[in-house]
Amino acid sequence: MGRPEIEALLKQFETDLGEVRSLAVLDDVRRAHTGKKSPLKSLLGKVKDLAPEDRAVFARDVNDAQAAIESELEARKTELARAELDQQLEREWLDLTLPGVAHRRGAVHPLTEVEARCVEMLRQLGFEVKDGPEVELPYYNFDALNIPEHHPARDMQDTFYVGDAAGREGPKGPLVLRTHTTSIQARVLAEKPPLPVRVIAPGRVYRNEAVDASHLACFHQFDCIWVDVGLTFGHLKGLLSFLCRSIYGERARIRFKPKYYPYTEPSVGVDLAREVRGADGRIDTVWVTILGAGMVHPKVLQGFGYDPESVSGIAFGLGTTRMAAERHAIPYLRALYEGDLRLFKALHRGSGS
Repeated sequence: MGRPEIEALLKQFETDLGEVRSLAVLDDVRRAHTGKKSPLKSLLGKVKDLAPEDRAVFARDVNDAQAAIESELEARKTELARAELDQQLEREWLDLTLPGVAHRRGAVHPLTEVEARCVEMLRQLGFEVKDGPEVELPYYNFDALNIPEHHPARDMQDTFYVGDAAGREGPKGPLVLRTHTTSIQARVLAEKPPLPVRVIAPGRVYRNEAVDASHLACFHQFDCIWVDVGLTFGHLKGLLSFLCRSIYGERARIRFKPKYYPYTEPSVGVDLAREVRGADGRIDTVWVTILGAGMVHPKVLQGFGYDPESVSGIAFGLGTTRMAAERHAIPYLRALYEGDLRLFKALHRGSGS
């Protein structure tokens, strides 16, 4: 290149490039030496002032100088990028051979487990899951189920009576927190769906248990109804046997005993046999009631527009809270709602899951 002005520019570039320690500073040097307002670009503006025979040589020398500058800039950029990557790897170094941080594995709540099992078994028989409001009209919670206002069953199921958000009562009396999920069955039958009607209804229910602190004010229930032509008590017993053994195992022992429910007639209770070791070491059999059932009362069928002479129904209700406690040998139902992780961890380990 041999021209003093070009040599001076290249010398200044080498000085500036030697002081670069980061990619950001390198960008500043690039703009200073190759930008539109750089001295090198200004030299190209002088070409028109030269003699015609000198123009080509001068332009070639300027372009060679620019190519040399850009080549060194790229080389320095690669060097700096590699250095920055090495520093980042050094800062963020991780030994992949070390064991990772293990996250605690969750498990299904015992109540959810029992509900899901009941739903799974009954869906095989064509049953459909339905839901309904927890704040209910007394008509669906009581009257439609053959439990009139004066009926003693309303005393048996101590009730939370509530108003709506504005304190108003419902169109058929004060609103209540449902005392059983049978109210969902009433809502389904009120729609008069085509036969057969096969509905299961799990959910929370509420009882006013202020007098007895040993009882829960909120617990979980699971109701089932089947309305069709030709259903008999034999269908009911077969359905309940199938469900109980699906939950407790094929070797589970159950028994049926007479009961009273205003919604069904005749009515039965189902007991589950439990073996308990006494203080003297003897093993005794204890029978625990796990559900109530029966043939749907003719008055209930008539109330929803069905003819009891040609249509029959079977229904049952079980407390999934009690079933979960029995399934896992939990002595106190309240423990299922207290959120004690020690209990749930023990259940999880015991299940082997």
